[in-house]
Amino acid sequence: MAKKIPMRQCLGCREMKPKRELVRVVRSPQGEISIDLRGKAPGRGAYVCRDSACLKQALRSRAIERSLDTPIPQELCDALIAQMEVPDGT
Repeated sequence: MAKKIPMRQCLGCREMKPKRELVRVVRSPQGEISIDLRGKAPGRGAYVCRDSACLKQALRSRAIERSLDTPIPQELCDALIAQMEVPDGT
């Protein structure tokens, strides 16, 4: 029997994709918001594609704010977009 693949919905393009293909934006128990590339950080998470365009769309529509149940200041939005555009190797 094949192992079930967990699926999550991207908040930018609204497509269902395998969890491993998405990046998790997480709100830690202390209230800090960051990008969790490993998907293991504790806290409430929201998923977006590994594309800065999907992250920008999710921020523009405030989908991440609703999902994480916290307002996101513009400076943090810019930092998340910059962090997403950095290649995976660094």
